[in-house]
Formats: sequence, structure tokens, C-alpha cells
Amino acid sequence: MTQRRIIFVTGGAGFIGSNIVAKLAEDRDLDVVVCDRLREAELGKWKNIAKAPIGDFVAPDQMWEWLEKRWRDIELVVHMAAVSTTTEPDADKIVQANFTLSRDLFRWCADHQRRLVYASSAATYGGGEHGFDDDNDYEALARLRPLNTYGWSKALFDLFAARQASRDYAPPQWVGLKFFNVYGPNEEHKHSMKSVASQIWPHVRDGHAVQLFKSYRPDVPDGGQSRDFVYVRDAADVTRWLYENPQVSGIYNLGSGQARTFEDLARQVFGAAGKNAQIEYGPMPPAIRDKYQYFTQAKMERLAAAGYAAPLTPLEEGIGDYIGRYLSQPDPYR
Repeated sequence: MTQRRIIFVTGGAGFIGSNIVAKLAEDRDLDVVVCDRLREAELGKWKNIAKAPIGDFVAPDQMWEWLEKRWRDIELVVHMAAVSTTTEPDADKIVQANFTLSRDLFRWCADHQRRLVYASSAATYGGGEHGFDDDNDYEALARLRPLNTYGWSKALFDLFAARQASRDYAPPQWVGLKFFNVYGPNEEHKHSMKSVASQIWPHVRDGHAVQLFKSYRPDVPDGGQSRDFVYVRDAADVTRWLYENPQVSGIYNLGSGQARTFEDLARQVFGAAGKNAQIEYGPMPPAIRDKYQYFTQAKMERLAAAGYAAPLTPLEEGIGDYIGRYLSQPDPYR
């Protein structure tokens, strides 16, 4: 009997996870197994994986039992499951989902010598006072000061992974991907946590003005807050490349490498819709005003040095593809 080749994806029905699942499932020799909660059918999260020929679906409360039964067939665990709501008030819930589960999966992969790719976040960089250099050095990771519990939980796990690797107790391949501001298809279920492109699309489509946050810094104009916007297609392509390159380990930025303002983003959405830009500026919620990142930009040299040579998607191309192939269509799912 031919041994099955399994990639096990936690959070595989989520936004980034489902795009990774779709990319990996293009290889018919792979069994891509999704572990996730679908929740209410009306939310449409199941639609994120409806077009992908997945090999199996596993409920989170059955994950450890499933892994123990099938571990010999598993080549790679892709851990995308997380509490990603930056305004989540329950710190215990965040730590359990983003650190404790990740820690246990890291140890499981180390014990069973299975490879691991996991989702970190640009939120680990906090206000960016130490820059956005994806230095794997433990001291450099320890200097980062995230602005919210979500970012701290991701930074805590990065530190754990780096420490374990330095003690030679790690999976044969382990990679943390520090995702910057990801946008693209399959984020409909995220509601208020959707990308700005997705949130403003209905207003743009219907010919209305869109509202962006005012700036509360004198050196940054309204709408001039900047992010490194990365198309989710790149996240999927990098993950596939990591599967094909098991010699690559460590923590890497995953962005476009180019900061763009929210005004730039909004104008690209209007342009993709063939409409003149109508942009207004409103107050930023007080709850996030003091924890707001005004600038992020991924340094992508380390991933390139590791061998990733494919071009990263510029904002103009990514927004054009997202609007043209997905958001403007009756079926917006990948």
C-alpha cells in the first residue's frame, strides 16, 4: 500500500488557512486535511473550503486523537488556528488559543519529528520602535513590545519556538510567518476584522463615499497611516514553497515589502471599480487610539536569502485581482 502524504492544516477553513488549503490541494498527490470549526452555516465559513478537494475534516476536539492515529502519514502541520481579533477582551482565551495550543503542537511535532509552519504576526512588532527586521536572535525577539494581547501572545510563542530550537528540541523544520496586513478572498466571515479593502467594497460598489480614520499624529495626515498590505495569494505561495523546501527554518516576515497608506488602498479599490474616489475621515475609536500602529513595512530580505525568489504582489495588482475575480462576482470565494 502506498503511504499517504498528508498536510494537516489547523484553522484551515479560515481566511489565510483556506487559501493555503486551496493552494496545497492543487497537488492531487497530497491529502490536505482541515481542522477547524465551521460554526453557523449562514456565516458561510464552509464556503471557504467548498471548492477544495480536501482529504479529511477534523473537529478541533478530535485533533489530538486524529494526529496520534495518523502521525506516520503526516509530512507537515500548518498551524493557522488563532484568536485573531485584536480587540478580544478575554486574555485567557487569547493565550490558550495563540500560545498554549501552539506550544503543544510544537512539542508534538518535535516529539514525532514532523514539520511545522505556523502563523505569527506583524503585531509582535508593536509600534515599530525596534523596526521590522525579522531577526531570529532571542534577544531581538525579547526586545519587541506588542501593543495588545493578541500581539503579545504571538510574540510569546515566537520566543518559545526560538528557545526550544536553540536547545535542539524542535521539529525537523519549523517556520513562523509574521503576516502583515493580509487581504484577499475568503474573508467574508470575519465581519469587523475583514481587511479594509473588503470592508469598503460595498460602499465603493454602490457609489458611496468611504470613511477612513483620522490621524492623531501631527506628522501623519488623515488617511496617511501606512501598512504593508500583502495579498493572501502570496501567503499561500510561500507556504507551498516551504513545503517544497524542508531545509528552511526560522521566523520570517511575510509582507509585500512596501508600505502604502490607507488612502492609497482606498483609491485602488475605487479605481478597480472604475469609479472616482470619495473618501471621508472619521474619528478613531478611543479603545484603539493609544495602541494604533501608524506604520508597518516588512523587511523581506531574509526570506529572499533563504531562497524564495517569486515576486511579491504589489498593491495595484492584488486589489485589481481581488475586486475583479472575487468581490465583484456573485461567488466571491476562492
